[in-house]
Amino acid sequence: MTEPGLCRSDNSLFWWVCSTIFLPLTLPYLLLKVIGIIKERKYRECLPGKVVLITGASSGLGEALAHTFFLAGCKVVLAARRKDELERVRKDLLELHTTVVTHSPVVISIDLSDINSLSAKVQEILEIHGQIDIIINNAGISVRSGCLSTAMDVDIKVMLVNYFGTVALSKACLPSMMKRKEGRIVCVSSVQGKFSIPHRSAYGASKHALQAFCDSLRAEMADHNVKVTLVSPGYIRTALSYNALTGSGTQYGKMDPTTESGYSPEKVAKRILKAVLRDEQDVIVAPIAPLIAYWIRHLCPPLYFYIMARRARKLEASDKVK
Repeated sequence: MTEPGLCRSDNSLFWWVCSTIFLPLTLPYLLLKVIGIIKERKYRECLPGKVVLITGASSGLGEALAHTFFLAGCKVVLAARRKDELERVRKDLLELHTTVVTHSPVVISIDLSDINSLSAKVQEILEIHGQIDIIINNAGISVRSGCLSTAMDVDIKVMLVNYFGTVALSKACLPSMMKRKEGRIVCVSSVQGKFSIPHRSAYGASKHALQAFCDSLRAEMADHNVKVTLVSPGYIRTALSYNALTGSGTQYGKMDPTTESGYSPEKVAKRILKAVLRDEQDVIVAPIAPLIAYWIRHLCPPLYFYIMARRARKLEASDKVK
């Protein structure tokens, strides 16, 4: 039989822990959640008619973003290298969403690796719409290769597209945004921009660079009312791994199991829309495993390094078997 005094003592300890530890942590979280919901409802009414430039809009997440922002009433500008695929996306938007008030999408061919052409492309959009309210830097390439087996040409190409091209396009959009004192730069990064894993050195480096650029730009643009949102998704069920490069620069040509089991592009696109509406600055869109890895990397680096070293050994052993 339990002693009554012991029960009261246990209950007191429980409520003390709740009131001194969990409550102070929970209240700010709930407050921020409520503020986010209020902002989302407020800005959703302002979104129709906004000009949204989406790179990598010919497939995958970019295509899903095109549908999401088009349905929200935005004037979407579809940008990618493959103009025929952009025309397909444009046709789908107009045919699938006939019941909503929309604006005819604009198609523009953009190659992020051709940095010197990007200013002219932005000017072309400004001549059509007069402004760019939101740019979503979504285009990018990935690599499946170890550090030593990756040719320097591949490292350079990945940085050129994922980082330098994104930076150049964003810089081309900034002057008109700053002049109007309104605008938003959205960069789609990756959880691999928060922590690195083996056989992704080139890709991870480009995303870490993008994280640093966004953090610096956000601070510099604060007084100009130009917002910066960085989105770091986990694996997304797209053709990213299929189109990834090998160490020699050839196409990887396979769908990784992790990619195949990733979030749907539609789910991530809706979360990005929510991040824009809630004026969020840095968002991770991933299941529990990458979130745990993220916190281990920051709270217990030696454990993270140990886990990644084991993962590298497994990958090397797997490559030898092949």
